[in-house]
Amino acid sequence: MNDILHRVGITASPEDVYAALTTIDGLAGWWTEDTRGDSAVGGVTEFRFAGAPDPAGFDMLVLDAQPGELVRWEVVGGPEEWIGTKIRFELFRADEYTIVLFRHEGWKEPVEFMYHCSTKWATFLMSLKRLVETGKGEPAPNDVRVSNWH
Repeated sequence: MNDILHRVGITASPEDVYAALTTIDGLAGWWTEDTRGDSAVGGVTEFRFAGAPDPAGFDMLVLDAQPGELVRWEVVGGPEEWIGTKIRFELFRADEYTIVLFRHEGWKEPVEFMYHCSTKWATFLMSLKRLVETGKGEPAPNDVRVSNWH
């Protein structure tokens, strides 16, 4: 199996970062404005991206949410390459930063789409950083375009 890994430091409390990862408004503020569903453990959160190739979004089953520490999802809807993969945000404090250790794990093989998704995750994690630090992220459709796949 193959994983996408990123590390980001955010100058905010773990609780503020956690809120951006576990509320519909928070998620819509950094990933995609078209976010809906149930963000509680056991719920499914739906993320949609206008103009993206079909299927134009992802459905995430919320597996775990430990305040200020951990958020885990399983992809239950979306592109074939994503189905069954898991997404993990680990949070911990280091000086004035909350460190986010991000994993999108369980890719069957490192296909070209995985490379694209790694780059997009990096841009969206920077959007998360901006949202929590400044109050304004860059969620889709206002995100950085990196290719014809958006």
